[in-house]
Amino acid sequence: MPLAGLLPRIWTQLPALCAICALFVLFAGQLTGALLPNAPLLVASGAAGLALDAYLLHRYPALLSPLSRIRLDVTVRQLLRDMLLMVALLRIDGIDPERETPALLGGLSVFYVLHFACQAVSLLVRRARTLPVVTRNIDVSALNPTVAPPRVLARRAGHRLLAFSAPATAGLLVTALTAHARWGAIGLAASLTLIAMGVARLATWLLPERRAASDTRVMEWLDDWLAEYRPTVAMYFSGGASSAYQANMWLATLAGLERPLIVLRERFMVQKIDATDVPVLCLPKVATLFALENSTLKAMLHPANSGKTSQVLRIPAIKHAFVNHGESDKLSSCNPYAKAYDEVWVAGPAARERYALADVGVEDKDVVEVGRPQLAPIQAYSGPPEGAYTTVLYAPTWEGWDGNPGNTSVVLAGEHIVAQLLNDPLVRVLYKPHPMTGSVDPRAGAADARVRTLIREANARRSGPRPGQRAQDELVRRTVELDGLTSTVFRGAADELERMMLQGTPDGDRESRIEWATAAWEKAYWASFPEWEHLIVTGPRPALYACFNVADLLISDVSSVVSDWLSSEKPYAVANTSGLPEEEFRAAFPTVSAGTVLTPDAATVRYLLDSVRDPRQDRYTADRAKLKERLLGPEDPPSPERFASAVRELCEKSDERRSRVHARLAPAIPAPRAAAEGSSARRAPDA
Repeated sequence: MPLAGLLPRIWTQLPALCAICALFVLFAGQLTGALLPNAPLLVASGAAGLALDAYLLHRYPALLSPLSRIRLDVTVRQLLRDMLLMVALLRIDGIDPERETPALLGGLSVFYVLHFACQAVSLLVRRARTLPVVTRNIDVSALNPTVAPPRVLARRAGHRLLAFSAPATAGLLVTALTAHARWGAIGLAASLTLIAMGVARLATWLLPERRAASDTRVMEWLDDWLAEYRPTVAMYFSGGASSAYQANMWLATLAGLERPLIVLRERFMVQKIDATDVPVLCLPKVATLFALENSTLKAMLHPANSGKTSQVLRIPAIKHAFVNHGESDKLSSCNPYAKAYDEVWVAGPAARERYALADVGVEDKDVVEVGRPQLAPIQAYSGPPEGAYTTVLYAPTWEGWDGNPGNTSVVLAGEHIVAQLLNDPLVRVLYKPHPMTGSVDPRAGAADARVRTLIREANARRSGPRPGQRAQDELVRRTVELDGLTSTVFRGAADELERMMLQGTPDGDRESRIEWATAAWEKAYWASFPEWEHLIVTGPRPALYACFNVADLLISDVSSVVSDWLSSEKPYAVANTSGLPEEEFRAAFPTVSAGTVLTPDAATVRYLLDSVRDPRQDRYTADRAKLKERLLGPEDPPSPERFASAVRELCEKSDERRSRVHARLAPAIPAPRAAAEGSSARRAPDA
């Protein structure tokens, strides 16, 4: 590896290296003090080692992970620390090695026996509280959910060991310093009392009144709940922590359907889903997933592909539609995996043509145009900028998995684009990078950091009037109001079962209140910043579509962001970092046809800004209207109506399939009365 690339890695690992070296130096000092013996050195090294270990474990646990990988975890480190103390007590004058030292060693051994007993009990408690399903917005009182035990007892073995062993270690250190064994005995007695009380308290969670329902009872409850709720359509999602946005963009649309359900596969994803009143059901194992087979579920919508999708496709009673989490001209928008679904739902004719040209096995009869129902909040173009500043949204996509330099502009063109925009004194930049930027290619993460630095430096050079304190207070008030509706406050010790208990059946129509509170928050957010200040927008708020509504111009890449932006018919530009000539670039990516193409040096940005400010210079007004219909479909009927109609038709196909199966199997299944009579007739001769 080149030195230039090696130095940053060394620098990032330097704190961990220093911490590990410090621990080894203190262990060496304690060993030296035990062998000489030198009580002051022993006590100083032992106390400092315990303090440093506890501090790092509480504040920077990641720094200690390399030690765990070489089997030198916190338990081994504390055991080594205590054993060095016992070696020292055998060599220090004034302590009876035949009577006092064995007694202290025996007490220390009992402490570690209780520590491992606590470990075993905590494992049993965690297993008993880990159910085969995880829920949200569902009443689980029948499963006997209870509050979780203290985290230090149930989940933090290292913290518990250091905390409970501190009195014993302190007593033994004082014994080594004073040669009086009673101090060690007092410390050990305190530690033994603490750990024994901890084991006893933790064991109470295994009593019947605190124990959650068994796995068999949980599955029976799930069948009963599905029979009572009678879900019709579900959204199925599986993915990593950073991919939750792919499901969240469909929540509002899903909530408008009849008896909807959200089906997840990863336990952590339950809390990644945004606030919604739709019941959430996480089924981590395939065996539990097939509980859906006997339910009333008719249709399942898939916003993303994943390895676990194939498991649910094995349920033939459910019809499956791939709805995707966005459409673009990239190859990922016509993945061959799509042919595994019963139908592929797309926004408009362009996507239908894209699948036909890709020839990936998706038949035209299985493609259904439903528009993009999520785009309803996007406001239509109302003319050139009215204020003093032109607001430009730069929203590059991420680098993708294939390493194609044309995926994202942030690496090759990001700094040039932003620098050109910042050179115009009448431009306000909104920079909203993709949440996964830098997750695959470190160069993208580094370029993103440099773009942010440019924006911060530009803000430092600008000045002007700022909104008063009232605007800031309003934003705080609206934030508290929205947080109260969209988040549930959990204790630090809350585990999965306790969160299920707290996130039961929603109280009232929370989604309409969230919609109103979100609109109020967005208004307060934009009002809290001066109109001249550039902004770096990250996180879930404000959402991308909220940025659309305040921007006059979009600069992005070949991504679904451009398709969604076109619903407003505002001007846009696409950065060409693919290396293709402009003519070939436009031919390869139809979404570019109604926008300006920027080269990596972004030299034509000033002309682009002129066309935004003066519509007479805008050559693409009519083209954007045509491209909008081609990408998103007609405006009449509205996309939400077309989407709901597609859901109904897919459910009808599921009903038809069930009817055919029932008709085919009915003759082979005798009626109960006939079966009973036939059985009696067969037994009669024997009588």
